[in-house]
Amino acid sequence: MNVPTNLKYTNDHEWVKVDGNVATVGITDFAQSELGDIVFVDIQTEGEELGKGEVFGAIEAVKTVADAFMPVSGKVIEVNADLEGAPETVNSDPYGAGWMIKVEMTNPAELNELLDAAQYQQII
Repeated sequence: MNVPTNLKYTNDHEWVKVDGNVATVGITDFAQSELGDIVFVDIQTEGEELGKGEVFGAIEAVKTVADAFMPVSGKVIEVNADLEGAPETVNSDPYGAGWMIKVEMTNPAELNELLDAAQYQQII
């Protein structure tokens, strides 16, 4: 299982990459492998302010639909439009081109509550 050490993680299998006050969010390699072939990513929250733990979108796979949760509070400033035509990118490149949203954080201190790579590997 690929767990990059430069990212933060949630118990719900989202990853976070921080650049200044912006957090890029996606689902982990473990999450995409558990879901199977992803056929649709539905994110309608661009421009919305959401709290940590709130649902920002849904990921539809062949066998199931899973909610995606906000790892930190903030405003969704960008949605990965490429996923609309190529949702399978989440399977093939979950930490790169398969990112889902960018969030302008309202409470960066929440990052301290996230898991590092070693902690995340313990829960998977």
